[in-house]
Amino acid sequence: MTEGHSIAMLPKATNGVGGEEMKGKSMTAGAPWKHILLFALPVLAGALLQQLYNTVDTIIVGNFSGEAALSAVGTTGSFTFLFLALATGFSAGNGVVVAQHYGAGNEKQVRANASTGILLMLGMGILSTIAGILVSRPAYTHLVAVPEDILEITLQYFRIYAIGLVFQFGYNIFSSILRAVGDSAATLYFLLIASVLNIILDLVFVAGFHWGAAGAAVATDIAQAASFIAAYIYMTRKYPIFRFKIKEFTWSTRLAEKTLTTGFPIALQLIVVSFGLTFIQRAVNGFGQTMTASFTVGQRIEMYIGLPCNAFQTTLATYTGQNIGAGKMDRVKKGAYQALLMSLLLTLCISVLIWTLSGNIIGLFGLSDQAAIYCRAHLKTIAMINIILSLYIPLFGVFQGANHGGAATIVATGALGMRVLTTYLFQHSPLFGYTIIWWNGLFGFGMGFLIAWSYYLSNRWQRNSAIEQQSLEGESF
Repeated sequence: MTEGHSIAMLPKATNGVGGEEMKGKSMTAGAPWKHILLFALPVLAGALLQQLYNTVDTIIVGNFSGEAALSAVGTTGSFTFLFLALATGFSAGNGVVVAQHYGAGNEKQVRANASTGILLMLGMGILSTIAGILVSRPAYTHLVAVPEDILEITLQYFRIYAIGLVFQFGYNIFSSILRAVGDSAATLYFLLIASVLNIILDLVFVAGFHWGAAGAAVATDIAQAASFIAAYIYMTRKYPIFRFKIKEFTWSTRLAEKTLTTGFPIALQLIVVSFGLTFIQRAVNGFGQTMTASFTVGQRIEMYIGLPCNAFQTTLATYTGQNIGAGKMDRVKKGAYQALLMSLLLTLCISVLIWTLSGNIIGLFGLSDQAAIYCRAHLKTIAMINIILSLYIPLFGVFQGANHGGAATIVATGALGMRVLTTYLFQHSPLFGYTIIWWNGLFGFGMGFLIAWSYYLSNRWQRNSAIEQQSLEGESF
């Protein structure tokens, strides 16, 4: 990837406000695997940092506030993921649109889409805060079926967490725009700031002030605000094209519709995951607080196994968008296979570590003896079956970058639907019983693998790519 050139090595493009050149990184020339790996590593490192501070957050709450607080924080996960789905999905949709115009060398459209995307996502963040606070009690009481003894702690944690949603939406749109122009390393810096700050504040509020789950939520809000501010400062200082004064922010309903249309399948995919996890969490809660605490820890560790495939999914969305914008479909296919191989190798390494160190890992969280027994079985199972994810999740990035994000939604729906179905079908059976809570992945991920590869090999995701390219070249704002 080369610095200091317009996309696809095009002549200098101007944006009508001083003629600044776009100075991102093109992924449209050179060895695909090198571009993909160099882009994916900072994404992976950033996601790792995020998971580390989520893990430390759980360790601190478990050790200093007890199993009830740990269960309360854990049971909010499926619902908080719903808002993360909206922030990530629609921001990624805007990022795909920006990446396609970036690949086509259309600087004016890059700036216009970025401006509209920022305004759209900040507005959605404010609305999400209001909605989250209003629906929290019925959602956790009836949908998630949180046990009565931890309900008030759960509501307190979530409502404080919801106050910071505007920062989460803002951070995600800034990060998506930066990734769209090839700058994946920047998100690593922002997450480093958030991670360190969150850990320090957890120690102050939870371990020092004994605020319990509420302290963890306050720490998260402050950390998200810090990453939001850092992302905005970095983006506007490094890239003159994104240096908007207040009066220079422009809103286009047409461009907002383009972002929503492109981002909707991505957001819907994540929303499906959120609702699927909500129903699984409901089944977990039915086995009592000990199982809920165990599942909270198991889910935190499970996230590490999914880091490589999610990083390559994010990378392939930008890679595919830029190369379709440049009219290079062959590079998309070649890059997809190379990314899948790298995803598999990294996932195998993480799975081996989790399998061999499961006992040591569990000992960090302050679980009771019975919860630790549940968790050990959970971790060893997911260390095996989650490898399947590495073989198809990166393809979601190809579908999204080619404006076929609906395919990823169909795959996610099939996979989560199978997980939920098998959970409720076998949760009281002598064959699985409570162990179906983690074995459901074998059925769900297997289904996802079959659907994803069937669609990819059919080449239907390539349809309309030529039409899209013509639209990118001829579109004006």
